[in-house]
Amino acid sequence: MLTRLITPDTRIKYVSLLLHTTLHQFHLPRFPRVSSTLDKSLGKSCLVDGSSETCWTSQQGLPQYIQLVFPSTVTPRRISLTFQGGFVGTTCIVATQCQDTSSWQELTRIYPEDVNRAQVFDLAVEEPVKGIKLVFEASSDFFGRITVYDLMIEGQM
Repeated sequence: MLTRLITPDTRIKYVSLLLHTTLHQFHLPRFPRVSSTLDKSLGKSCLVDGSSETCWTSQQGLPQYIQLVFPSTVTPRRISLTFQGGFVGTTCIVATQCQDTSSWQELTRIYPEDVNRAQVFDLAVEEPVKGIKLVFEASSDFFGRITVYDLMIEGQM
């Protein structure tokens, strides 16, 4: 049985690699910050708030990434992303971070379609991980902006 892996204790980082800055985020660590948000109304907390009316939009420039660090090791099995059509990360590296290392290893590449509906991608993770990173190398937007209405990761805790 798969469960939602993003909890209030999950740390999420959003970074515009173009800006070369890293800022922590989210959902419930106390002082959320983000380096690449178009404006405050399109902030990081909107990425996983469960509302279909809110979203996170990056600034322009590629690559962009979303990095999640879980409070304990997990085995992710599926990623669900809902983009705004026209602002889709069309090439995405999914990388994982093992418990005993600080480096990221490419797990797979996914290629979301330029559509507004939820898109689900299965993952073949062999061992539990402490983090997962989505690196958007290409966007359907000419300026490289990405807009995500919902991000869900399911797997075993």
